[in-house]
Amino acid sequence: MSRRTTAPRPKTAAPKRRSPLPFARAALMGLVALLLVVAGVWASWADAQHILLSKGREHGTLAVTGCSAEVCTGRFDPEGPAPVRTDMSIERSVAVRSDGEYPVVVKPGSRELVRTGLGGGLHAWLPLGGSLLLAALVIGGGLRLPRPAWAAASLGGLLLVGTFLTV
Repeated sequence: MSRRTTAPRPKTAAPKRRSPLPFARAALMGLVALLLVVAGVWASWADAQHILLSKGREHGTLAVTGCSAEVCTGRFDPEGPAPVRTDMSIERSVAVRSDGEYPVVVKPGSRELVRTGLGGGLHAWLPLGGSLLLAALVIGGGLRLPRPAWAAASLGGLLLVGTFLTV
C-alpha cells in the first residue's frame, strides 16, 4: 500500500485592500471635465438659443453702418411688412464687421440682434469648442482616457476651425 502524499496547500493571500484615492481622483477629474463642458454649453446657449429656436421670431437683414467699442448699429430690414428700423444693435465681434450685411434674428423683448446662418451659428457655439479642448486635456491627462480625449479635442478643434473659416 502506497501512501499518497499531497503537497501542502499554499496559503491564500488575504485580499488586498484598494486605496480609495484612484477612485476619488477619477471622480474629481470626471466632475471637472463635465463642469468644463457644461460651462461651454451655458456660455454658448445665450446666443445659440435665438438661432436654433428662431421660429416665431423676427428675422431680417442688418446692414452695419458703424461700430463702437462694444456694439455695431445699422439699418435693420425685417422680413415681411414691418418698417425698416435704425435703433437695433448687434454685439461687436469677429462675426460682425463694419460695412457688412448679415442675416439676423431679433432677441425677444429687446433691440438686440443675433447673426444667423452658418457663420452666426458656429460663432454662437464657439465657447463650447474652447471648453471641449480644455476638457480633452482633463480627460486625457486626469482620467487617462486617450480615445475620448482625442474625440473631444477633435470636436472642439473642428468647431473652432469651422468658425474661423465661415466667419
